Amino acid sequence: MKVATLASLAYFSAVASAQYFSEGWKPGQKATPTAAWTPEFTPGAQQAADGDATTQAAATAQGGFMEALAQGPVGALLGKAGINISASLAAAQTANELWDERIPLIHDDNFDELIVEESLTPEEELDRLWFLIISTTSGQQQQGGISKIVDREFDTAYNETVLANDLPNVRWGRVDYLNVTYLTTKWNVWRGPFLVVVKDRGQSLRFFHAAQSRLNSTIIRNFLKNEGWQQVEPWSSAFAPGGSREFVLHYFALGLRKLYDLIVPIPKFLLMIISGALGSLVMGLLHNSSKKKEEPKTKQKRTTAVAEKPAAPTPTTSSPASPKKGSGKAKKGSKK
Repeated sequence: MKVATLASLAYFSAVASAQYFSEGWKPGQKATPTAAWTPEFTPGAQQAADGDATTQAAATAQGGFMEALAQGPVGALLGKAGINISASLAAAQTANELWDERIPLIHDDNFDELIVEESLTPEEELDRLWFLIISTTSGQQQQGGISKIVDREFDTAYNETVLANDLPNVRWGRVDYLNVTYLTTKWNVWRGPFLVVVKDRGQSLRFFHAAQSRLNSTIIRNFLKNEGWQQVEPWSSAFAPGGSREFVLHYFALGLRKLYDLIVPIPKFLLMIISGALGSLVMGLLHNSSKKKEEPKTKQKRTTAVAEKPAAPTPTTSSPASPKKGSGKAKKGSKK
């Protein structure tokens, strides 16, 4: 037993001496280069990882909260009231995935900032061209239609232009027709999709109705590179920018925008109730007025009918009929 213990101690001592002790440097021996020490911690990497983890955790928490809100008792209560949270969340998620996020959305609040008041040199101002698409893809009822096809080709053309970098003077933008009121009304646009070429800081507008299914990214890029838009004259009516009646569409668009801003915060189910109540009220008023107009006519018809009705013939008094001859003969025979 003691022999085995001594043997094991000798073995472990030999291993320990081989692992932790070296012979050292001897005279005439070449120095062996040691590998450079690389730090395991990279400044900023841990913070970025923590930031990504925090963002992901926040997004997960927010998604879980909204999902719990939609599927919990609150969602059931709102569902009885006519509010479908699940459908609204799905619509919002799909709306964010409809378009290329690199293309800026042009709306009523940033049109002047991005296009009209863009900081440019005089040479850049002459060459600057804004190429916009008025899209109706965000409509949940029609689910895109032809506008969805045009949007896809528009995004593809934009991506190819970014890779080729052959249109440096062109800026791209998108107008969501269903969420923009002032611009579309002032431009007298009441349907979509449209391709719009904007020049001279928004004072020169050319509209092209993009309702052809054969429209693709190659046609769009050739249209811009060959300046095919110059074959169409800019909008130059009295209501166009700079026209004598531009103020009419301007104030009309402002009024519609104010109305839109008032209606949008109202829930859809409440709008349905209000519109139904107003519709029934208007129909009731119309029917009541029509009944009042018809009553005098019916009374007049009754009086004229009574006046035109012929009087019944009055009975005439006739003298008593003379006795018949046969009856007189019978009486004579009876006397005999």
